[in-house]
Amino acid sequence: MIIQRVVLNSRPGKNGVPVAENFRLEQSTIADAVQAGQVRVKTLYLSVDPYMRCRMNEDTGSDYLQPWQLSEVADGGGIGVVEESQHHNLAKGDFVTSFTWPWQTAAILDGDSLQKLVPQLVNGRLSYFLGAAGITGLTALLGIREKGHVAAGANQTMVVSGAAGACGSLAGQIGRLEGCSRVVGIAGTDEKCSILVQEMGFDAAINYKKGDVAKQLRELCPGGVDVYFDNVGGDISDTVISQMNQNSHIILCGQISQYNKDVPYPPPLPPDIEKIQKERNITRERFLVLNYMDKQEASVLQLCQWIQEGKLKVRETVVEGLANIGAAFQSMMNGGNIGKQIISISK
Repeated sequence: MIIQRVVLNSRPGKNGVPVAENFRLEQSTIADAVQAGQVRVKTLYLSVDPYMRCRMNEDTGSDYLQPWQLSEVADGGGIGVVEESQHHNLAKGDFVTSFTWPWQTAAILDGDSLQKLVPQLVNGRLSYFLGAAGITGLTALLGIREKGHVAAGANQTMVVSGAAGACGSLAGQIGRLEGCSRVVGIAGTDEKCSILVQEMGFDAAINYKKGDVAKQLRELCPGGVDVYFDNVGGDISDTVISQMNQNSHIILCGQISQYNKDVPYPPPLPPDIEKIQKERNITRERFLVLNYMDKQEASVLQLCQWIQEGKLKVRETVVEGLANIGAAFQSMMNGGNIGKQIISISK
């Protein structure tokens, strides 16, 4: 069977900025026969995420992420429909997902590696299982619950950097649902800031490319910052940390501003900021959602309930066609999208 697939064409280098040409679309084939325990799936949606930048290097810098190999098919979160099954628990027509879905139009996969999906849980919006009701939503919810120490009625202020991105746009809303009294987002355009406030219920949003971020933070968070959901690192995070309260908490989710630099993860703080962190007893612990998979089922159900009730607003940037996945990746790394970046291959 002839398929299309996307392989890693070249590496940007540890300090390089990814470009669309780092990926290559090519034609390939898969076997016609499905063996016992396997299924043949048609790919419907693929997820493009910032962490994948690390997988473009020969060494990801992480013990839980494997690097993509040159001229080999890339992979990540994906959703598809079963077209033929030799697996006891999967039937033709079932929708399934995996964290290691190959970037190709169809594939033969081990049925045990797949999770069956229930479209009704997300009002039929299957792509949500890659975002708000998937690993992205889990990262936001469990990050806040496990590292944010949010308590209803405690009058806490949360700041979210990268707030218009896939995880940040959910984290601010979940912070509110979990009990924060004030939520402020930091994003890179006026349009993004407007969406955060008008659509997603943030109290305020700062365009970090305009004006004095530290001054705006002082005005918008007069009582200081109690919880910081950190997606970006770098200067923005240093500015937020300098205004955090005693015994406050950083949820160390991502450091996208540092992903094109050859630095350890999490990147060390500048000495003056590290001094503030220690003096104010600010927690800053690495958060990895995969360490909390025992809470996955209950957490996904909570996310789906909020989606069904309209309490969790979802934004997606959908790009049609496997051929455009490289350009979509480049755009995401440049901060060009709002919400989750999804590649649709269903049409």
